[in-house]
Amino acid sequence: MDNLQKQSLTEHLTELRRCLINIIIAVIVGFGVAYYFSEDIGRWFLKPLYEVLPKGSSLIFISYQEAFFFT
Repeated sequence: MDNLQKQSLTEHLTELRRCLINIIIAVIVGFGVAYYFSEDIGRWFLKPLYEVLPKGSSLIFISYQEAFFFT
């Protein structure tokens, strides 16, 4: 604890702003990567369901959120 530096309020706020900017950039990059691979990710999540479906059948979703609530 002795090696921690004392900082003024503006220094704390500057560090907080830098951390928030880094977090926002990381979220944007993560979203971009997930969006790029969204079809692959969807296939990976639905693979167990496709394996138990009868041959020649397919999944039909009437609305967007139904894909997340199948049982």
